[in-house]
Amino acid sequence: MTSTTTEPAEPGTGPQAPPAAPAARKSGGSGLGRYLLVRFLLIIPTVLILVTTVFLVMRLTGDPITAALGGRLTPDQLAERIEAAGYNRPLLVQYWDYLSGILRGDFGTTLSDNRPVTEVLTTYGAATLELAFYALIVAFAVGIPLGRRAAYLRDRLPDAVLRVFAILCYATPVFFFGLILKLVFAVELGWLPVAGRASTGTEIRMQRVLDSRTGIYLVDAIRTGDGAIISDVLLHAVLPAVALGLLTAGVFLRLVRTNVIGTLGTGYVEAARSRGVSERRLLRKHAYRPALIPIITVIGMQIAMLMGGAVLTETTFEWKGLGFQLVQYLQARDFVAVQGMVAMLAVIVAVTNFVVDVIAAIIDPRVRY
Repeated sequence: MTSTTTEPAEPGTGPQAPPAAPAARKSGGSGLGRYLLVRFLLIIPTVLILVTTVFLVMRLTGDPITAALGGRLTPDQLAERIEAAGYNRPLLVQYWDYLSGILRGDFGTTLSDNRPVTEVLTTYGAATLELAFYALIVAFAVGIPLGRRAAYLRDRLPDAVLRVFAILCYATPVFFFGLILKLVFAVELGWLPVAGRASTGTEIRMQRVLDSRTGIYLVDAIRTGDGAIISDVLLHAVLPAVALGLLTAGVFLRLVRTNVIGTLGTGYVEAARSRGVSERRLLRKHAYRPALIPIITVIGMQIAMLMGGAVLTETTFEWKGLGFQLVQYLQARDFVAVQGMVAMLAVIVAVTNFVVDVIAAIIDPRVRY
């Protein structure tokens, strides 16, 4: 019988478990980096497709100068303006000039008031961002708690009522809901202002007190240190924020409800339930937080929805932001301004989606793969 002896392995040789952990971490890190790189590169074709679509749709109506000024100028004046702007050149040449201008940050000059589109964006963009911020607060404050409540009372009458409420929030046109809010709370009850971002007196007082303004009224109001100005700005924001925010709140409500119910059926929750943990504690400690992760992944899409809804909301409440100004340019048939504003909004939405993807990848490693 032959005996065999096993010599101790040399350091660094043989199958050793500890080195596997750094390899796994390296793989995970490279997976995150690859995922973020792909998501960043996707911004380019997304914006390019949107910008190209807008450019072609605008050109279906002919050249922008004829569309905007066709009835105001003589044929000779019109031809001179078209040639000076380069709209008589081949379409591909115009398209290349338009793309190269966007890369330089030049989105064109409006025809109706002769202003750079970038100036219009910076002037009115702060108002739209402020409204979107208010609407997101309403969406979180309404949608997430009600979604959690609907999951806790699933398949009961309150759950059915909340699901119907979510559908109504999502399906009701924002301008119709805004008009109802104005009729009830502004006209009939007189609790809130009818329209605008602030009263005329508040506007004048902010101009007198502040040397420079950010365009975000709440920030400017806080800078004045005047409680009456802050209160007036917030009161004017209530109705448009609720009208636009409930549109997204319906999405959050259904999403939170579905994910909480799904989490309550997982193995680790069942194990906690078998140990005698109460349903309320299970919901609060084990099911609620994991269900919030999908909310982050859909915020980017909701930003696009808020931007679209802002057009109708701002028009309904005379909230002078990008949506309100976009309608004014559409009525003036100023397609250069419309084209530039839509292109800029496309860039904002694409970048916002990328930022949301980064946050989601950091919080939930599963999205990397």
